[in-house]
Amino acid sequence: MNWQSVSTVLLVVLLVTSLGITGIGAADDDDLDEREAELDEREAELQQQQAELRETRQSMQDRPFVRGSPDLDVFAPNPIVQSGETNEVTVVVSNGGDLSIGDAQSRDIVTAARDVTVEAEADDPLTVRSGETSIGTVTDQQPSEVPIAIDVPDDVSAGEYSLDVDLSYTYTSQQAGDGTTYEQSRTESVSIDLEVDEEARFDIVDVETDAQIGDTGSMDVELENVGEEVATDINVAMESTSPGLGFGESAQDSARIDELEPGETATVTYDVAFPDDTSVRYYPLEGTVQFETDDGLDRVDERVSSGVMPLAEQRFTITDVHSTLRVGEDGDLEGYVTNEGPEDAENVVVQFTDESPNVIPIETGVAVDSLESGESAPFSLPVDVSGEAEAIDREIDLAVQYRNEDLQMRLFEDAAAMIGVEEQRDQFLVNVEDRQIAAGEQKLIDVEVTNNLDQTVTDVEASLFTDDPLDSDDDEGFVEELEPGETVTMTFDLDAEDGATAKTYPVSFDFRYDDERGNSQLSDTTRVAIDVTESDGGIPWLAVGTVLLATLGAGAYVYQRQ
Repeated sequence: MNWQSVSTVLLVVLLVTSLGITGIGAADDDDLDEREAELDEREAELQQQQAELRETRQSMQDRPFVRGSPDLDVFAPNPIVQSGETNEVTVVVSNGGDLSIGDAQSRDIVTAARDVTVEAEADDPLTVRSGETSIGTVTDQQPSEVPIAIDVPDDVSAGEYSLDVDLSYTYTSQQAGDGTTYEQSRTESVSIDLEVDEEARFDIVDVETDAQIGDTGSMDVELENVGEEVATDINVAMESTSPGLGFGESAQDSARIDELEPGETATVTYDVAFPDDTSVRYYPLEGTVQFETDDGLDRVDERVSSGVMPLAEQRFTITDVHSTLRVGEDGDLEGYVTNEGPEDAENVVVQFTDESPNVIPIETGVAVDSLESGESAPFSLPVDVSGEAEAIDREIDLAVQYRNEDLQMRLFEDAAAMIGVEEQRDQFLVNVEDRQIAAGEQKLIDVEVTNNLDQTVTDVEASLFTDDPLDSDDDEGFVEELEPGETVTMTFDLDAEDGATAKTYPVSFDFRYDDERGNSQLSDTTRVAIDVTESDGGIPWLAVGTVLLATLGAGAYVYQRQ
């Protein structure tokens, strides 16, 4: 039966079905029109199906017959491996493709290798670390790459070693014009020659640094030529992969070595820095060694790596703190500073760094000389406490300045001291035993002056201040030195006016003196109560005596002139 016969049969079936359902002669004119429209729609669908059947038939008649197979091969663009490390060798899988029957447009149908897997094995003592790897489809137009990890022992001899590569895949070997295909699976083995390099190779033997956390220093890298040939014009570049280690303002730096024989070592030095708050741990270093071979060829060894650990941050502690500070006075902040290490510190200075407006250092720093790691030394900072200060316990910020072993100045700022400031006191205690004076009387009063400070004072000048109705013709006193707690008696003149009201009046004393540091100081004013009593009408003997002495003196003067 041909395609036209099939179409006729389908049309007849469609008409019979339609007439059978509707019943010929049983429908009225409206039903007939509706049925005719339905038949037209069915006929259009049938024609569409016929067109699709013709197109499918033509497509099957146009499909060519094709036969062929893949032709896989492998090679390594860089077959050189280094001993003493795990090498990653890139293996390229290519497909030559074999088309035995068919046209070029259908080539990929039978030449493409699908579901390709690669598995490798190397000659002893080399060891393949990679397992079976899938690389998908490989065509003759698109090779595929697969990395293979290979361990090469450090003591392996230079020379060639085989790498056996097994390739497994599926493919279509034949496709007929009616679409019938034949699928095949295949596994084949290919060998690649690897070469253990005889050229120079490098290892980092040791890395040491004297740099501390929060400081700069030097880093020494000892490099060894572990290869079998001499290397010249060597450039050793080191790079930090952590922000905790830097080479100045950069993450890398390089140094040069003229020549290294096989088995020879050399040390190169870099300037490094470790920021504050960095932890004490190993920081990774990646190295690249560029060099020249005996043949004058430039080579690069990029598999040099190591790590370095900084020294701990230099630290100091302040202990056994005490003070003689008091509101309105100078005093001393005293304690011990200890070098907690890890390094010795030269020219250590304890500094006062607190910014309080009421506790002011007289000297901002005091030297305690050099301190070995673990050693302590006492210090004493002179401090002035203003009269506006509060008598409270307070924390004072301190710092320790020092020089490292390269005599570079450094500052440790994480130090403080807890101190107490005592209440304000009178610098001098004043006691007047005889505090009474009669109106119109002039008398000498004895004043006991006691040094109430914790230091010896010198050149003490006492001044007496009075207001009406009290007055003084001799209102100053002096003592050359007063030790702490020492008392001296000073005598002053005091007189009360006639007619003064009998009551209590104040007199005041202040003292200018030099403290133990040689600084001139003025004390607070001390007030003393003086009781003025009514005049008893008696003879003012002090005044009489004064006049009598003056008269006698004048008489003696006249006598001498005669």
